[in-house]
Amino acid sequence: MIRLRTQGWLRALSVSALVLYSSVAVGEPSAVTSHQISQFRPRSDQTVFGKLEFIGGLVMTSSNPLFGAWSSVRFLPDGKHFIGVLDTGDWISGEIERDDQGRLSNIGSVSLAPMVDALGRTDSAKVKMDAESLAIREGKIYVGFEQRHRIDPYPLSGFETAKPERSLPLPFPTSVLRANRSLETVVASPKNGPLAGGLVTISEESLDQNGNLYAGIVDGPQAGAFNVVRRDNFDVTDAAFLPDGDLILLERRFSLVGGVGVRLVRVKGDSVKPGALVDGVTLLDTDYAAQIDNMEGLDVIDRGNGDIRLILVSDDNHFSLQRNLMLEFRLLP
Repeated sequence: MIRLRTQGWLRALSVSALVLYSSVAVGEPSAVTSHQISQFRPRSDQTVFGKLEFIGGLVMTSSNPLFGAWSSVRFLPDGKHFIGVLDTGDWISGEIERDDQGRLSNIGSVSLAPMVDALGRTDSAKVKMDAESLAIREGKIYVGFEQRHRIDPYPLSGFETAKPERSLPLPFPTSVLRANRSLETVVASPKNGPLAGGLVTISEESLDQNGNLYAGIVDGPQAGAFNVVRRDNFDVTDAAFLPDGDLILLERRFSLVGGVGVRLVRVKGDSVKPGALVDGVTLLDTDYAAQIDNMEGLDVIDRGNGDIRLILVSDDNHFSLQRNLMLEFRLLP
């Protein structure tokens, strides 16, 4: 969640974050070419979909073979610069660019860098560095990995070349997690909310005996496990908190018959607590009739004056029939 207010403390935070960002983006520069998406549903001028207004999107390509497989994205306080992870075990960072109408036009200053493991290596096998999620909190980046299930903290300053710190204890046993369907979401809760900034993690498709997703609050005063209702074979692939403390879930479905589906669900923030079974209200539910792909990353940008944006990114799995997308919506009252 990003708040772009005009208070002095936030301006100072934004400036310091930009200085920090410019000092750490030392990976391989990678030029990205983007084509704008002006219609969420091709050949339709519809822009409002439930509680969301489609602002625009990008189809992104790069000659760098590392580009793609984008699993998660988090924006810095300026709402422009971002840091993300690829499930190939690589960092991606850069900035969004906009046209004269304020729509996404490209991503620039893109840097790609292999993640360093606990032994200082950058060539570890994918099974060890399958990065799926990340959160930024108080000068650290927390990355969620599946297969070798863990959440590792990295320093925000110099993250591209830093080794991780000791993995955080999880709020549930790793034995309940599926090898390739685990820590798909890690997100920092609002510091002034009931979870007091605690990290929240949600599994992709690791289910309890009732068919609900394992989830939990990793740290803070409310640390403990909870569950998320799984409906219609949708799996949670990321989440982000709104300024009011509610939680937005990004969900994805895939089947050979129905293809890809995407859903956004709004969960009441005060319902997220140890022992709870969490459910929410659907904001968006769409399929391949819209400009979607394997949508895996979500973040929220607060542009002030009630202008809340949701930005989604897709994981193309480095497969020629899939696309790297970035989509932007405005949350309507």
